[in-house]
Amino acid sequence: MISTPDLCDAHGDKVQVLEPMMINFGGRERFGGQVTTIKCFEDNSLVRELVAEPGEGRVLVVDAGGSMRRACLGDMLAEKACNNGWEGILMYGCIRDVDEIGALDIGVQALGAHPMKTEKKGIGERDVPVRFGGVTFEPGAFVYADNNGIIVADQPLLQA
Repeated sequence: MISTPDLCDAHGDKVQVLEPMMINFGGRERFGGQVTTIKCFEDNSLVRELVAEPGEGRVLVVDAGGSMRRACLGDMLAEKACNNGWEGILMYGCIRDVDEIGALDIGVQALGAHPMKTEKKGIGERDVPVRFGGVTFEPGAFVYADNNGIIVADQPLLQA
């Protein structure tokens, strides 16, 4: 995959750029794919459900409300996502098990790390537009992430 700066140079009029806020935690530093969304707050029940599905080149974008009090992703769910072919996970919130996630071949970016797990109440929404960092992530859009930043486009910017 080419870098997000190169994609911005080539397609600047077609992309939204996320405000700088994410930290790269995954073993894969560059990743991209079609967006699947979850909106939840301190409850990762839907994350658990989605990572069990075939990823098929998708990126899971989780609007966890920016919570810095609980981790919505840990090593077991990240490993399940990796094994099921997900390209990456963007977490507008925290993750945990940082060292283990860093050893997996999956992209993971999040606001930070927190050792406390979430509640499991089954609360949240799937496949809804989510907005954070000045960007709206629509289900079915395309996201590209690397150490330079995160960009979103309505159409794929790379040939399959």
